[in-house]
Amino acid sequence: MAVQINPSILSADFARLADEAKAVEGADWLHVDVMDNHFVPNLTLGVPVVEALARATDTPLDCHLMIEAPDRWAPQYVEAGASSVTFHVEAAAAPVRLAREIRAKGARASMALRPATPIEPYEDLLPELDMLLIMTVEPGFGGQAFLDIMLPKIRRTRELISKHGLDLWLQIDGGVSATTIERCADAGADVFVAGSAVYGADDPAAAVRGLRAQAEAATAAATWGCRH
Repeated sequence: MAVQINPSILSADFARLADEAKAVEGADWLHVDVMDNHFVPNLTLGVPVVEALARATDTPLDCHLMIEAPDRWAPQYVEAGASSVTFHVEAAAAPVRLAREIRAKGARASMALRPATPIEPYEDLLPELDMLLIMTVEPGFGGQAFLDIMLPKIRRTRELISKHGLDLWLQIDGGVSATTIERCADAGADVFVAGSAVYGADDPAAAVRGLRAQAEAATAAATWGCRH
């Protein structure tokens, strides 16, 4: 599949979200981090803001729920306008049922793993998903440094996806920048969440284009990319 770049509004100006969304209209998705100050030590936004953002942009919304009880709340984000909803496996009571409910409501279902959560125990769940998110920082705050120790986990996940012949997107989130994106693409990621690397740039749209070009070149040269 093609490389996708998802700017994270966690690094945007919350007082100007509609304008910030327009500033990256060339992006594939707009990544929306929802935090409840329980699952992670930060509090961001909720359903009403997602509803407003969905009305303000044509870019599809990719909602990443870093919250407790996602089984209860995730369907509401689909109803609010999210086209993709990610829940954390560490917080979900019934991940398969939740993924099926998200899909049934018309959105893509995605499951996220914290850095310390291994992928192997969840191999059998992969066919139930449209995307898997590997956190490459500890979830909760933007602007953190990329954890290089996550690269082997990205590779193992790509191998599992290939093993089962799945059309499953592999997203990474945390510390994605011009200095890290090529390594992640080479390891097997194809969807990249970038916050400060995009919104901290003088020209966010140009930053999106630059990251995309880097990831596409690395994917084309990667062993896993050559098989697609």
